[in-house]
Amino acid sequence: MPLRVRLTLWYGTALAIVLMVFSVVLYAMTARNLRDAVDQSLEETATTAVRSLEERGFLPLINEEELLSQFPELTRIDKFFQIFSPSGTISIRSPNIKQHEVPLSRTALDTAIAGQSIFESAKYPNEPPLRLISMPIMYRGNLLYIVQVGTSMESVGETLHRFLILLVVAIPIALAVSLAGGWFLAGRALRPVDKITLAAQRIAAGDLSQRLSMPAAHDEIGRLAATFNNMIGRLDASFSQIRQFTSDASHELRTPLTVMKGETDLVLRRPRALEDYKSVLESNLEEIDRMSRIVDELLFLSRADMGEVKLESLPVGMESLVEDIHRQATQLGQDRKIEVVLGTVMSVVVQGDDLRLRELLLNLVENAMKYSYQGGKVEISLLNDGREARLSVTDHGIGIARADHKRIFQRFFRTDVARAHTKKGTGLGLAICAWIVDLHKGRIEVKSELGQGSTFTVVLPLVHSTA
Repeated sequence: MPLRVRLTLWYGTALAIVLMVFSVVLYAMTARNLRDAVDQSLEETATTAVRSLEERGFLPLINEEELLSQFPELTRIDKFFQIFSPSGTISIRSPNIKQHEVPLSRTALDTAIAGQSIFESAKYPNEPPLRLISMPIMYRGNLLYIVQVGTSMESVGETLHRFLILLVVAIPIALAVSLAGGWFLAGRALRPVDKITLAAQRIAAGDLSQRLSMPAAHDEIGRLAATFNNMIGRLDASFSQIRQFTSDASHELRTPLTVMKGETDLVLRRPRALEDYKSVLESNLEEIDRMSRIVDELLFLSRADMGEVKLESLPVGMESLVEDIHRQATQLGQDRKIEVVLGTVMSVVVQGDDLRLRELLLNLVENAMKYSYQGGKVEISLLNDGREARLSVTDHGIGIARADHKRIFQRFFRTDVARAHTKKGTGLGLAICAWIVDLHKGRIEVKSELGQGSTFTVVLPLVHSTA
């Protein structure tokens, strides 16, 4: 069932219940008010009659003819009266009640004997109900007469009947009008949702450039549109990153394959000396090693993206870690004629994974040596500022242009200067470093100028310091 139909039905059902409850309460209150008005009128009439009898000297004996001559209006009013003796027998009655007798009930008699008034209702077959009040007349502390005034409830019944018909007719009309209004308002309220649906259909067709127009009001629909736009923006960025990643990975893997194929084709065109075959195989082995590193690093990043790489969280002494990496880097630097030196190294303990932190520092040092000039120097330092550990690797090599400082952490990104300086490298090392730093709740900073070297600084939160 469409949401618009469901909203209208829910609204209509709730409104119908409210109208029914309201009508029942209104009808009951109207009936109660009309009856109270009749009771008040009867009480006033009975009180006036008793007072008149007392003031005009009709007591203790009441003569019917004299009473009617003194009060001719008693035969014309919309009420009737009866006067009962203390035993409950009728002494006097008004002419407009001659068609049937209305006896005094036992309850009314007992109440009158107690000196109190009482309201009662009476019903006769094929006649409208009557409303009665019985009021005692006391003379010298004794019950002398009981005055009973009554009236027909026919007008009240007719009023309530007309009111009931009005409710029965008006409620369906009001409900129908309200349902039509609810249908219209639901359509207006859901119109932005239809726009979101159409945009989602266009996006599903492959157009990730689509965005929803933002409404002026920052309501639920506005927040939904903003969330939708943010989601599509992230999807667009993700797909762009995947396309770029695929292109870069294909390029990086195609280059060594092309080199291997070209050298192999060349050496096989004619018989050659053993040394030529050996040279080609050694070159191919280098390219195979490079492709293996690319595949291994891609596999690592893929597992990291899926959360399959688990890190330990233990205290790690960074001082001994730096010294170990310095010893390894010194041996690597001898082959490349790069001097690796230690700067200031303080005692620092951080919370993290020892293996990954070693991989982080080794990647940075290898990068520094790779992009240094022959005979250059790489410096490693470790500082403690009381709040954070600052691990720095500084080289005096080719440097990085300011415009590329943020891009160097993207996968497969290598500057033109870096590609010209060395063919080695996969463009994935700094991406792995950024991932390791992020999982250790740290950050990595770069200071570099083209042709003047670079300084990579890893900032990590301290566990405690022994400096």
